[in-house]
Amino acid sequence: MSERPSPQISSRKQPKQARSTELVAAVLEAAVQVLATQGAPRFTVARVAERAGVSVGSVYQYFPNKAAILFRLQSDEWRQTSDMLRDILEDPAKPPLERLRTLVQAFIQSECDEAQIRVALNDAAPLYRDAPEHQAARSSVQASVDAFMQQVLPDAGVQTRALAGELIIATLSSVGKRFSATPRTRQEVQAYAAAMADMFCAYLENLRALDTPSG
Repeated sequence: MSERPSPQISSRKQPKQARSTELVAAVLEAAVQVLATQGAPRFTVARVAERAGVSVGSVYQYFPNKAAILFRLQSDEWRQTSDMLRDILEDPAKPPLERLRTLVQAFIQSECDEAQIRVALNDAAPLYRDAPEHQAARSSVQASVDAFMQQVLPDAGVQTRALAGELIIATLSSVGKRFSATPRTRQEVQAYAAAMADMFCAYLENLRALDTPSG
């Protein structure tokens, strides 16, 4: 028995003219609004087209189905998150632990700002969990984290650095999603992020002390 084919999730074509680019931007903005107000179960191409003020046929010119729209939104989110992480962790103007504090603050705030969309996209995750774009985003994040850990723990072993990086990113992601499930004020976000950053920095400073060669 053959496996059921997965839906096409890539865009039909890329916009080349300004008018086409504006149409795609309007569709994606409408898609975000539909997700935020109605969630993934009620997300349809027809509702997106209605919210964008365009015909369903216009949407289908660029997206073959709702899975393709959701995948584009998720791909954009992956890219934005990996770019943010890389830009912060690789900033040479700041000491490593200051970069980590900045990252925690920015990540938690982002999770709270986009909580509704992230939950809806997570509901649709089975459509694109194994997509190459997902693997590329994960690889980009991993490379930045590995380079950062090399700077923070230069005398630690490879396994120690890998464990520290995995623990921090996994904790940040898991706790961030749980924390953002409830509406938060900016003051609550700042206090929570500061406490989490304190915990991460204390952990890394302890590892650094253990692995620093004695004089």
